[in-house]
Amino acid sequence: MRHDSVGRQTVMTSVGRIVPVVVLLFAAAPALAQAPDAALVLKGEGLFKEQGCYGCHTVGKFGTQGIAADLSHVGAKHDVGYLTRWLKDPASQKPTAHMPKIGLSDDEAKALAAYLGSLR
Repeated sequence: MRHDSVGRQTVMTSVGRIVPVVVLLFAAAPALAQAPDAALVLKGEGLFKEQGCYGCHTVGKFGTQGIAADLSHVGAKHDVGYLTRWLKDPASQKPTAHMPKIGLSDDEAKALAAYLGSLR
C-alpha cells in the first residue's frame, strides 16, 4: 500500500512541474508564431526608406508629419497579414484610402509589413 501512495505522489509532483511549463508554452505560442524574422524586418526598414514612405509618414522622429498617418505604433494596431494586404492594394482594404498602390512585389510587401508590424 505504501509503495502505491509514493508512486502517486511522484506522479502528482511531476505533473505539478510539467503543467506550468505547458501553460507557459501555450501562452507564448501566439507571440512566437508572429515573431518577425530580424533580416526580414531590416529589409522592410530599408524598403521604407527606398520607397520614400517617409515622404508622407513618420516613424518616431523620422519622416514627414501631417501628411499621412504616423506609423510609429502601427504594429500594435494591425497584424502583419493586414499590413501586407494594405501595402499590396490600399484601396481594396479601405476604398477611401488616399495611399496610392505602390507596386510592391509579394516579397517586398511581406518585408515592409514585417517592419511595420514590428513597430509597437
